[in-house]
Amino acid sequence: MNLEITRTEPSAPARQFTVLLSPTRRGARLARLLTAAQLTDWGLPSESAAQIVAELAANAAFHGRVPGRDFRLDLIVESGGKRLRIAVTDTRGDRLPSGPGDLGAPVDDSEYGRGLLIVEALADRWGVTAGPVPRKTVWAELDLVP
Repeated sequence: MNLEITRTEPSAPARQFTVLLSPTRRGARLARLLTAAQLTDWGLPSESAAQIVAELAANAAFHGRVPGRDFRLDLIVESGGKRLRIAVTDTRGDRLPSGPGDLGAPVDDSEYGRGLLIVEALADRWGVTAGPVPRKTVWAELDLVP
């Protein structure tokens, strides 16, 4: 008797993209460009996602920078293609940004302080996850089905 066993993992994401990038302006720009290219390849809308990645990657390069340590960009299509999860992980877990609903308005002439407000406006959900030490992840989710 020959039994064949098929193992399926329904919780595994159908589409996933991960890349390590240098915590520099060039790395942040590359994160945005790679996001647009990957989402286009998957046949998904990329404008809001690319803007969210641009803001999160810029924060990782500016606020989360540790010399010699890269930041990681993850793009994951979850829930059977109904949701895009964007996650940017850096190695400055000691510098946690304010979370959803806790963001204050920036000073009018300040060059900084608007990135997470843009993320909050574009994303359906977003948040910050601490750890494991010394890392933190700032993530955002976009619903792909209205």
